[in-house]
Amino acid sequence: MLYGHKQAGIVTLVERRSGYLLAARLPKVTAELTQRAMVRLLKPRRGAVKTITLDNGSEFADHETVAKAVSASVYFCDPYCSGQRGTNENTNGLIRQYFPKGTDFRKVTNAELRRIVHKLNDRPRKRLGYRTPAQVFLGEYSGALETAGAALIS
Repeated sequence: MLYGHKQAGIVTLVERRSGYLLAARLPKVTAELTQRAMVRLLKPRRGAVKTITLDNGSEFADHETVAKAVSASVYFCDPYCSGQRGTNENTNGLIRQYFPKGTDFRKVTNAELRRIVHKLNDRPRKRLGYRTPAQVFLGEYSGALETAGAALIS
């Protein structure tokens, strides 16, 4: 989760092995809006989602609804141990290159966010043998996905 000006933010979901990113804007960070965004992002990929690891923020209070909707187990990292979600934290750092701290996410459009997600998913990574997260994720999980193609965020 990335927070911006006041209470707006972005929920970020990152597949650990490939670094494939899914993200959605939240005009207000609440448990209900976070849950809806997560289900919207994960449901088309539920065959590839086995577990979800979250931090301990109150915005994840509806985690059981997410788990049921996508048939995945939900885990929480230990308090103050963001390193247990290292891939997500690293990806949030990459997103900060485009949206610095203090960004008012209420003013960021869905199109802008989609463009940044696409850039990051198509950015070659040394740890992936210079393949992109999209190549690795879609190559490994294409049989498990209901829909193929790049992540599109509504």
